[in-house]
Amino acid sequence: MSSCFVRKRVVAPAGYRPSAALLSATKDELIERVHRIADPLESFTMKMEMSPSVGSLYVGEVKDYATLGGYILFRKPDGIRILGLDPVLGSTVFDMVSMAETFRIHIPSKNRFIEGRNDAPAASKKQFENLRPVAFLTSLMIQPPDKKADITLLEEDTNEREAVYILLIIRRGTDEPWLVRTLHFDRHNLEIIRQKTFDSLGGVLSDTKYSGWKEYDGISFPLEIDIKRPQDHYEVVLNVLSLKINSADVTPEKFVLNQPPGTELQELSKQ
Repeated sequence: MSSCFVRKRVVAPAGYRPSAALLSATKDELIERVHRIADPLESFTMKMEMSPSVGSLYVGEVKDYATLGGYILFRKPDGIRILGLDPVLGSTVFDMVSMAETFRIHIPSKNRFIEGRNDAPAASKKQFENLRPVAFLTSLMIQPPDKKADITLLEEDTNEREAVYILLIIRRGTDEPWLVRTLHFDRHNLEIIRQKTFDSLGGVLSDTKYSGWKEYDGISFPLEIDIKRPQDHYEVVLNVLSLKINSADVTPEKFVLNQPPGTELQELSKQ
């Protein structure tokens, strides 16, 4: 009688690869992989294409903008500059820079210059103007856990849809410890495919997906980075066209952005 109520089915979605192909790794081995990506990377100059979208990303109300060209410069520990260019005219759409705790943004079409702290709220009703250079920095630079400040746990999540290891990075604090980041590794090749960051209440600050990892002078970097910022209501997809690693010409002077004469100054501070 029981056989009448049993049905056997095969679950093999498109792109699924058998478990025999899965790789195994310990927590320490995965952390070491992050170190091999982050530690030797001192600076870079990136030529890229940027496809921004704004709106309520998780309820389907999204406005897509035209793909921009541009460049991103990075210098350790926390210097980043992003230049967005009109794909037809080549003119500057925006120029933004962040170092340490502050940022500056120049928007020529609005004749506006914005400066403030990186933790200032993204309060503009025009979500595209809420782009912050520190958001790019957080997503582009995948940092290993801090041994002194963080507790790191390992989760293995293998099912019919995916096979991943997840590093859960928990920040020690004076109050309750809180989950600050998760790093997701594809068990077929142990590449990092996703990084999520969280606020102290558990809300998602950023959700970044990575694909097309490639080696540049022995240092791995992804060719496509999909950055979602749900609390700021925007998404940016970056496609790397070329990347120059650890170049001597990425000097501190490249991260100086002064207010052009005649522009309107807008100052932002933490709430």
